[in-house]
Amino acid sequence: MYPITPTHTEELLKIIEDSAETSDTLPDTTVIQKMIDKHELERDRILEGVAYYMNQADIKKKLRYYYEGGVRKIDTDKPNNRISHNWHKLLVQQKTQYLVGKPITFNAEDAKFLELVNEFVNEEFDDVMNELLKNASNKGCEWLHPFVDEEGNFDYIRIPAEEVYPVYDMTKKRNLLYAIRYYDVKTIDDEMIRKVELYTDQQIFYYVMYNGSLVLDFDYKRNPESHFYLGETGYGWGKVPLIQFKNNDEGVSDLVFYKDLIDQYNSNISNNANTFDEMQDLIYVIKNFGGQDLNEFMTNLKHYKAVEVSDDGGLELKSVDVPIDSANTHLDRLEVNIYRFGQGVNNNPDKVGNSPTNVAIKNLYSLLDLKANEAERKFRPALHAFFWFFTEYLKMTGQGEYDHTLLQMTFNRSRMTNELEQVQMGSQSTDISKETRLAHHPWVDDVEAELKRIEDEEEEYRNSMPPLTDVETGADGDEDEPE
Repeated sequence: MYPITPTHTEELLKIIEDSAETSDTLPDTTVIQKMIDKHELERDRILEGVAYYMNQADIKKKLRYYYEGGVRKIDTDKPNNRISHNWHKLLVQQKTQYLVGKPITFNAEDAKFLELVNEFVNEEFDDVMNELLKNASNKGCEWLHPFVDEEGNFDYIRIPAEEVYPVYDMTKKRNLLYAIRYYDVKTIDDEMIRKVELYTDQQIFYYVMYNGSLVLDFDYKRNPESHFYLGETGYGWGKVPLIQFKNNDEGVSDLVFYKDLIDQYNSNISNNANTFDEMQDLIYVIKNFGGQDLNEFMTNLKHYKAVEVSDDGGLELKSVDVPIDSANTHLDRLEVNIYRFGQGVNNNPDKVGNSPTNVAIKNLYSLLDLKANEAERKFRPALHAFFWFFTEYLKMTGQGEYDHTLLQMTFNRSRMTNELEQVQMGSQSTDISKETRLAHHPWVDDVEAELKRIEDEEEEYRNSMPPLTDVETGADGDEDEPE
């Protein structure tokens, strides 16, 4: 995502490799600092989508000016409406809830492996998936860090993209060689301290900024330290324990594709509001005013409700008219294009009707499907990479050896449907299995659980029925009498 020179890559990689052989050699912190400085130049671009998500669009920075003596000055008297419309948050939330609003379903042929996975992917995991996609949509990517906690349990934490500088090899495989994480923490004295972490495939180096230079952070008992410890023994994963969840091939925010449209919409609304505010002030056209300057004119007008003019003078009042129809037409066109190029769903009843068919709904979601498909295509290999660490942990802790590539995952998309039409189609499809019909029923989220409920209800019904008589069972009631 962030290119660096091959010289720096080879230089730092060699130092890291040497440090694995001799504890006396440590990575060159000047090279690390150069990479951090390079990445910080990208932070504003990375965080632009976050600002728009929080409704802090560029319109919030707008100023109005006037000229005095040829010098431009900020005008604090004129109306300066800065109205921001949160289109970006709307589109990001649509995409996030559509793709991962419902929990991802995992499946595997190995029942024991599936049981371990399902125990692990709890509500917290579902929430992290939502945060990963939301932040990737805002920033272009987000990172997940798998680790083993102090109690020996496998865990994970999301790391913001603005804190991570990854370095890949120069081959087509783009393997992650190492990654630098940097962030600022506030001390008890309200001072900010820069912390830096260097992740390799075997160790983590911890640094702190001191007197303008990076030095080893002695807050850690071991530095560098292994990725995790089982008992007193330290282990390295053999891979850099950071996984990138990209938003798209380009690794850019969704905002890139419609920011100009949002800015234009905000600007037009704000300018119209300024015009409406200014319409409350009339324009005075005066001819042969008897006074000396305009300040005197306004004073006389406010105090005496009259002004003095010469014999051939006069006073005319004018107001400003706003072309409402053309302004509304322009805003409507911008709204249509924001949804179109933002690949969102405009579910306004005026657009889709009160009871659209499922064919119409499918067409309505076609652009969102394209955007979601791209994000899903990036999230799948990232999740498989994450579960590689999970299966390695299972193997190292004696819980079994499993192939993470055999883990299947289904993204359950949340789409508006015509439920009546869907239920009718299911009830009429008698040539397919009950399980398949239930899987497409709008009220069923868990097919296995629903089948179990049906079975329990049928069993309960059978138990509540009185015993069948001999006539009902077809028995003739004759028995052989003993001799």
